Amino acid sequence: MPVYEYTALNKKGKNISGLLNADNIKAATGKLRSSKIFPISITEITTRAGKQKKGFSFFYSPVRSSEIAMMTRQLATLITAGFPLTTALNTLLPQTKNQSFKRILSGIKDAIEEGSSFAAALSQYPGIFSVIYINMVKAGEASGTLEIVLERLADIYEKQNKLNRKIKSAMAYPLLMTLVGIGVLFFLLTVIVPNITSIFEEMNQSLPLTTQILINTSRFLKHWWWVIAGIIGLLMIFYHIISKKSAVQTAIDKFILNLPVAGELVQKISVARLTRTLGSLLENGVSLLDALEIVKNITGNKIIANAILEAKQEVECGRELGDVLSQNAHFPYLAVQMIKVGEQSGNLESMLKKTARVYDDEIETTIIGMTTIMEPLIILVMGVVVGFIVLSICLPIFEMNQLVR
Repeated sequence: MPVYEYTALNKKGKNISGLLNADNIKAATGKLRSSKIFPISITEITTRAGKQKKGFSFFYSPVRSSEIAMMTRQLATLITAGFPLTTALNTLLPQTKNQSFKRILSGIKDAIEEGSSFAAALSQYPGIFSVIYINMVKAGEASGTLEIVLERLADIYEKQNKLNRKIKSAMAYPLLMTLVGIGVLFFLLTVIVPNITSIFEEMNQSLPLTTQILINTSRFLKHWWWVIAGIIGLLMIFYHIISKKSAVQTAIDKFILNLPVAGELVQKISVARLTRTLGSLLENGVSLLDALEIVKNITGNKIIANAILEAKQEVECGRELGDVLSQNAHFPYLAVQMIKVGEQSGNLESMLKKTARVYDDEIETTIIGMTTIMEPLIILVMGVVVGFIVLSICLPIFEMNQLVR
């Protein structure tokens, strides 16, 4: 059934707007008038906002993760209070400020009213709702514990959002310093340095090597800066295109994991995300094999994802998960040992969640350590470059003083 967005006047002559399900515009107009609402405009809207391709979602997503977390938490609360699912979704629609998300929720409600399950309705929007989300909802519907599953999903999204905010806030200051530093250096080299070095060129005397390098660099940046900007832009586009190839992405992810500090951070983030989600899936009745198949897509690293796929194949043959992961160098010793303890005690779900909490703390410590090192390092690099500029300008002046004497 199509979804229509309307602007209308109520009995008191006040402007109102909203969404409405109807067979056609005429039926929508009739529904509004029967409710003593007088339409000004009615427009059919499409619910394709969430059906964007993954490549497009790399640049933009119409719905933020925080909005999904809030909706999930509110939906769980309403269902726990006894609201039917469609009524709960209808209650959330007026509270949703994001128009794209509002249309998606309206489309989901419409699909449920037509006989689809909640999970099937969500699966129509793969760009918005992850495989994890859809499978956990499917498990909740099958077991009759949808409200509990939604609460756990909200927890997962909120913890992931909290981790992302920590990373962004920690990297904001070093990134700002880097951008300001590059801007200052560009201004020095393209505006200040040419005015000073023009004096040396007019004197027609041989200049030190450092001064010649500075003058040539300044000329190049002043006249060809757009070439550098274009090359950087082309490299970014080329990277985005080529990184979609599995072999290239695997090579890049392997290189990242082997980096001294960044590789360790990526490993911890992947393990925290993996163990938290795997624990939640097992807790909601998803089998270990199915859960491993699902979580391999959320690690964010091809090497670790391939290791999970290999572990699934070994578990199918009767081996324990902890023993399989212990043979892989990309899984930390602590995580493997906690998984082994969980399997031996029959409490794997709880141990997986504890593992995630441990690595959340370690991630925060690693990020603080990285930013503590990065800030003085940026200042040091800036000092070296500025020192080179000052030295290159001062050397010809010293030589001229010696000639005058």
